[in-house]
Amino acid sequence: MHTNQWLALETSTDTLSLAVARGTQTWTHTSAGGALTSTHMIPQTLELLKEAGLALTDLQAVVFGRGPGAFTGLRTACSVAQGLAFGADLPVLPIDTLLAVAEEARATNALTAAAPVTRVLAVMDARMEQVYVAAYEFMPSDANASAEANPLQGTWHCVQPPELHSPESLHWPAEWIQDSFIAAGNAWPVYAGRWPAALTAPQLMALPTAAALLRLAPAAWAAGEAVPPEEALPLYIRDKVAQTTDERMQIKAQQAAGL
Repeated sequence: MHTNQWLALETSTDTLSLAVARGTQTWTHTSAGGALTSTHMIPQTLELLKEAGLALTDLQAVVFGRGPGAFTGLRTACSVAQGLAFGADLPVLPIDTLLAVAEEARATNALTAAAPVTRVLAVMDARMEQVYVAAYEFMPSDANASAEANPLQGTWHCVQPPELHSPESLHWPAEWIQDSFIAAGNAWPVYAGRWPAALTAPQLMALPTAAALLRLAPAAWAAGEAVPPEEALPLYIRDKVAQTTDERMQIKAQQAAGL
């Protein structure tokens, strides 16, 4: 089996994010997603593999962001990952998109911030006046080392699993004091003025990326999270994916009334 050779697919938002790893080298692609994802995803994936000098059969696994996220985007990533993996006789490696948000926030700040990020409240716009929320803590790989001494190597632990909330009901682990975490995601401008007054942690714009999935893949693989293609499923935490016209009008009326 080829190790440290991965293909990652992330389409849970309106951005198409792809990445290929070969050893310590990474090739990435980012473009508009949404309706364009289905037509651009496979050609861009094959182009990245070509740039990396890899065939599908050279990979260790196909990694994909399993959700939560946009319904169509998750279905697309899952189906493409399954199709490619079936054809190359590979396992797939599903990874939570909110964890990818946390990892992207950590990596963005790791080399520049005065103190490395170790706690992240991941908050993504779920549409329908709601947000997806999860809390993660990053532990250095050396239990005897501090995060400051070893900011890039370690393991994420889920402290609060993915949940669905209104912006007003957003919450985080009770033991997390405000100066001990950052809040990362794409929902901040969407619901400006509607966040709990108690949320004073720094708010960072961040999206789940395929590059983040690549960084998370080795730990997920070591934890035995790879599955056969037929067992790969999107993670939905909302059963209802659309509102009726009456429901949308009611929400607008409540907002206008300040409720």
